Amino acid sequence: MRVLSVDLGTSNTVAVLSAHGRPPRVVEVDGSATMPSAVYCEEDGTLVVGRDAERRARLDPARFEPNPKRRVDDGVLLLGSNVVPVTDALAAVLRRVLDETNRQLGGESLDEIRLTHPAQWGSTRRNVLLSSARLAGVTGEIVLVPEPVAAASHYASLAVGQALAVYDLGAGTFDVAIVAATQKGFTVLAEDGLQDLGGLDVDQALLEHVGRQVSHRDPGAWQRLLRPESTADRRARRALQEDVRAAKESLSRHAHTEVPMPEPFEDVLVNRSDLEALVRPSMMRSVELLESTIRSTGMAPNQLAGIYLVGGSSRMPLVATMIAEQVRIVPTSLDQPETSVALGAHHVPKDGVTPRSQEPTRPKEPDTVVTKPVNPASSGRYQVNPAVSGAHQVNPNASGQYQVNPNASGPYQVNTPSGAYQVNPAVSGPYQVGYPQTGPQQFNFPTVGPRAQTKPEKKPNRTVLISVGAAVVLVLAVVGGIFASGGPGVPTAQDCKKDTQQDDKGFTECLRRLAGTIPDTSTCKAGGTPGVGGNRIKGTVVSCSVKDDYAVQYVLTETVVGAQNGAESVVRSLKSDVVEAQWAGNGLTGKYRAAADGGLGLLVFTADNLPLLGIVTKSGGEELTADEVADFFENTVQPGT
Repeated sequence: MRVLSVDLGTSNTVAVLSAHGRPPRVVEVDGSATMPSAVYCEEDGTLVVGRDAERRARLDPARFEPNPKRRVDDGVLLLGSNVVPVTDALAAVLRRVLDETNRQLGGESLDEIRLTHPAQWGSTRRNVLLSSARLAGVTGEIVLVPEPVAAASHYASLAVGQALAVYDLGAGTFDVAIVAATQKGFTVLAEDGLQDLGGLDVDQALLEHVGRQVSHRDPGAWQRLLRPESTADRRARRALQEDVRAAKESLSRHAHTEVPMPEPFEDVLVNRSDLEALVRPSMMRSVELLESTIRSTGMAPNQLAGIYLVGGSSRMPLVATMIAEQVRIVPTSLDQPETSVALGAHHVPKDGVTPRSQEPTRPKEPDTVVTKPVNPASSGRYQVNPAVSGAHQVNPNASGQYQVNPNASGPYQVNTPSGAYQVNPAVSGPYQVGYPQTGPQQFNFPTVGPRAQTKPEKKPNRTVLISVGAAVVLVLAVVGGIFASGGPGVPTAQDCKKDTQQDDKGFTECLRRLAGTIPDTSTCKAGGTPGVGGNRIKGTVVSCSVKDDYAVQYVLTETVVGAQNGAESVVRSLKSDVVEAQWAGNGLTGKYRAAADGGLGLLVFTADNLPLLGIVTKSGGEELTADEVADFFENTVQPGT
């Protein structure tokens, strides 16, 4: 029995092989236990992965995507002038692992491949992973295993009824899960996560800190790093990003280190205390979420068998320290947390993962999926079993064949008319194009001055702000839980929380007030994944297609703070100068922020003291300004227009 387990992570991929009765061992690719999950697209469309991709990125960073898993919702990647489906990018990474495994096996085929995934991934994202595996050439049985279940299986032997917490801080996201042992295997009691927190965000914080130290010496040179136009500038920026990441990793082992800087800047000395001060607020969010997730199961932290650290970013000493201070439990970690998920996946029985406990009304999706071998000569449609009931149940014996995309000639085809890149994949389907950027590696360096806008004159009530990466924070006027009444019948935050009745388009009374006339003049439907890129916002969602390639999502969150945090996650994705202004209408008041980059536009608006927010997106081939997006909002979307 030859079984391969693969943890395709945001930054690195790890594979573990068990064959010929031998214990599981890590498959080294290019002499290392971890292979970068990076892809580079040649001019002819050939995809290069791993360390070879990182080396070629120095030649042309625009053709490089270091974290394709973080772009799973975007459908396609724009690498140089090539549009590459995300499934193809992930398949290329998996294919490199399979090729090395095949070489080590002397050409013998695998009987089973196990792929791990975040516990929060729904069927759409899991199907992307399945399709990528089939595109990579997998013909044997595929088993999908939730990452926290795999980590729990690796870290501890639990007695039936015992539970542990998995704190997974990877490069792109933070995930937490409470996993309990059952008679057959494991069950996920509770899980949650932060889509805007990971090692890449720590890199960004350190990068901005370095920028504050040196940018004043030569603002022009720093501006060229901010918006590189030449190949030399792009190479310098890419090299700086790698040096910043290396410095972050060094600070996990040493009290201080230096960041080499490109000419004309001098090298910068950074201390561990500096980095910890920068990221402590973000890390506190993860620790507080860990504690609240534990308590959501009805257990106290001291009732757990332990708290286990997973993911390369959990190496930061600050993580263990803050967990011990906040939760009063000293967490456990291994020397190489990057390999724990792939190693643990080998020990999870295929029929030993059961649904997590949750409210009966909450929809459930299968988190562990088994697919039987398919005929590689078939028409390219890939089998899954979406009819399996429960969040984690495995049903390898279910009858019938279920196709991922029966209406297309191949898996996950993307309709990409020239220049039409959709920002919001939840409006017109999960596989529309996201921002045409090279990926999260495009960090926002501290800017020196505002970028010139196409439209020279601004409306008097608007303010132009300068985007500075994650430092851009949406400031909302929140005074309390009582709404400052703008007219009769204006709801309070408590009214919106109690208002759960939805109409045929998915609107509650509060959402309908925020939407104004849009439901009557546009195509709207309940559902969608609010947010941009990997950022996800929880709440009741209605998605509307408006005119002129504009789309709007209306979100009712559980709390006013939830709406604030959701808006902040969207604002952090704005990659250019931001236009900010107040709005009022339909008895509501609030604030919006808008930005544009080329033919792409984005605007987020909130209502004062209400758990409501809206996200306006625009896609098209013509040059667009932030003011034009704001004008559309004020003339068409703003309630009361």
